[in-house]
Amino acid sequence: MNLLSINGLSKTGREEPLFTDVTFGLDEGDKAAVIGHNGTGKSTLLNIVAGTLEADAGTVVTAKDAEISYLPQNPVFNPGDTIRSHIFRSRSAKLEIIREYEETCTQLGKNNGIQKRYDELCELMEKQDLWNYEAQIRSILSMLGITDMTRQMSTLSGGMVKKVALAQVLVEDTKLLLLDEPTNHLDITTISWLQEYLCSTKRSMLMVTHDRYFLDAVCNNIYELARHHLKLYQGNYSTYLEKKETEAEIEQNTDRRIEAVLRVERDWLMRGPCARGTKAKARIQHDEQLINREKFQSDKDFSFEVQGRRLGGKVLELHDITKNFSKGYARTGEKKTTPVLKNFSYTFTAGQKIGIFGANGTGKSTLLNIITGAVQPDSGTVVTGVNTAFAYYQQNPVFTDTSLTVLEYIKEAAEMITMNDGRTLSAPQFLEEFGFTGKIQYSPVSGLSGGERKRLFLVRLLISNPNFLILDEPTNDFDIFTMNILEQFLAGYKGCLLVVSHDRYFMDKVADTLFILEDNGSVSGFVGKCSEYIEYRREKQEQAAAAEKAADTKKKKNSSDESGSSEDSAPLNSGSKPRRLSFKEQREFEQLEQDIASMESRQKELETFMSSSDCDYSRLGSYNSEYQKLGEELETKYARWEVLAG
Repeated sequence: MNLLSINGLSKTGREEPLFTDVTFGLDEGDKAAVIGHNGTGKSTLLNIVAGTLEADAGTVVTAKDAEISYLPQNPVFNPGDTIRSHIFRSRSAKLEIIREYEETCTQLGKNNGIQKRYDELCELMEKQDLWNYEAQIRSILSMLGITDMTRQMSTLSGGMVKKVALAQVLVEDTKLLLLDEPTNHLDITTISWLQEYLCSTKRSMLMVTHDRYFLDAVCNNIYELARHHLKLYQGNYSTYLEKKETEAEIEQNTDRRIEAVLRVERDWLMRGPCARGTKAKARIQHDEQLINREKFQSDKDFSFEVQGRRLGGKVLELHDITKNFSKGYARTGEKKTTPVLKNFSYTFTAGQKIGIFGANGTGKSTLLNIITGAVQPDSGTVVTGVNTAFAYYQQNPVFTDTSLTVLEYIKEAAEMITMNDGRTLSAPQFLEEFGFTGKIQYSPVSGLSGGERKRLFLVRLLISNPNFLILDEPTNDFDIFTMNILEQFLAGYKGCLLVVSHDRYFMDKVADTLFILEDNGSVSGFVGKCSEYIEYRREKQEQAAAAEKAADTKKKKNSSDESGSSEDSAPLNSGSKPRRLSFKEQREFEQLEQDIASMESRQKELETFMSSSDCDYSRLGSYNSEYQKLGEELETKYARWEVLAG
């Protein structure tokens, strides 16, 4: 079944058409990606399909029952919304029931009048078979680290806003996903989970992403946006690369054959034959068509090869670095802190290429800021070598004046730049080396795409000839082609490299050693690639799970052996697994615990009243009656609690 039909889309950018006459479609089960250089209009295309931007020409038609869920590169939100209201901001009747059910659950025990509505909602959930749907939603929220649904959107970091927006898209009951850089701001573990989720879902999707492992695993169609046109390559990213290589060879060979024909034709024209005949005119017209054809253009190569600076004997030393962050105050008035780094020591040597691995919030950026002096450690020392020159690429580069043109921005740093091969280039020539050619040099920085801005920022950093390069999420918003060039540069870089990235492909290519940052502030090392560490960690988790299962089985067997001799004891199946509660039962179990605790507390109050010498004897009868009733209700709740507890 066809879900999406695009016909003749055209859109003009700041100086020239982004794309013209784009026509394609998506069927059920299609998982496609759009790739291309920064500034070619990938995000613009997704915006047009999503309906948030109008095309200059063309149509977008979706099937009647195929609603779209759209994740923009920079999500928009109402600052006053809570996470819950943002995620469940949907016209879906199913999500509306689940949202109200979730809100009602939080009010149980606080509002006695809400029990009836809670029962009605449970019945609706049962009737419409929404318990599994709610379980999926909870799993998605859990994997994305979204636990407190009452937080306001205005209090969230940029990364957390992207996660909430991603959660909103994934939980919606739609058939088509539009995802613009879905892996940005996710840690490697979460990216792996998202990859598996998108591989297994039956929903169709069109995405823009620079994560090549992701493209390879998830997509069955690759669309390349280049030279203002969109071209389909059936297959995943690896297949696309193979087809591109073959295509380039064919086009180059075709161009060589045409050029050979044209040389002969030019000679013929130069001999001045009579052009009055019909055959001669047709021949000349054919030659003109060959001359004016769209010729094969290989991607413009650019490099990050600037002149390097030698490192000294001492590069960088970290001695017992400790850093804690405040988490408010305890009831006792003492300041609560959480360790980010704990007694971390390391001596860097020339040529090391180290990747930093850890979940969000484990202190990766903090470590980089301590090394560069932007943040001071609570204890410990940082000793920097005399000849060590840092260049620090931060996650969100700041441009103090975006009205400057690209050329003016580079000229602020240097008018002439010496390259690694000894050449001396002017600022315009230098920009051409980095892919900023033609009119774009005279465009304001504010007019650049996100990826172009970040590439420009990196270019200016490298003018300073650093010998210790620190990169914090350099791959966000870079296109695949720019990343490939950056990887080539880093492979031959002679200085020290310290890089934080959630792009597994990038990390595999540039780092051969990892710093592993743990939640408790400790830092361990791993010699090997990022993918090797992920596999190592998966094996360790599987071993731990197997060991835990074996220990649990042994414990049950021992318990069965001990009770097996009793005639009154029921036989136990030591190999059986405890029954997993449904979400409805889990809710009931949690509510039972609250009710039992409240009723036991009330019983103790009544016992105190009845045993007190100041007891109002006129009320003793009512106290005793309430106490007896509580006892009976508790017996019933205890019995149900034991059933659910297994």
